[in-house]
Amino acid sequence: MKRCLIVDDSKVIRLVARRILQELAFEVDEAADGREALEACQKEMPNGVLLDWHMPVVSGIEFLRELRQMPGGGTPIVVFCTTNSDLTHIQEAIKSGADEYIIKPFDSEIIKHKFSQVGLL
Repeated sequence: MKRCLIVDDSKVIRLVARRILQELAFEVDEAADGREALEACQKEMPNGVLLDWHMPVVSGIEFLRELRQMPGGGTPIVVFCTTNSDLTHIQEAIKSGADEYIIKPFDSEIIKHKFSQVGLL
């Protein structure tokens, strides 16, 4: 079973994303900020990461840059899921190692489509 790490400071977003990903047969872990996410990746690298941008402690973009420098950190497929819809943010995310970008709000069809595009499904 594939593992996905949901990284978002919103408990509601994590709950909704967890439900969708479990329906897609993922084992799901959660982190409320980038620091917790890095610690989770050190313990066990996930297959995929659904990542918010704006979070306390360590932001999503900072997490992504650190993840890509970790041993094995190039492996997870990272899908940003954020309210930042401007081209500058999208380009920065892709340049920093994101594989795909979802703009909130999202639903199960959007997650399924994007995860299929990047090979997680």
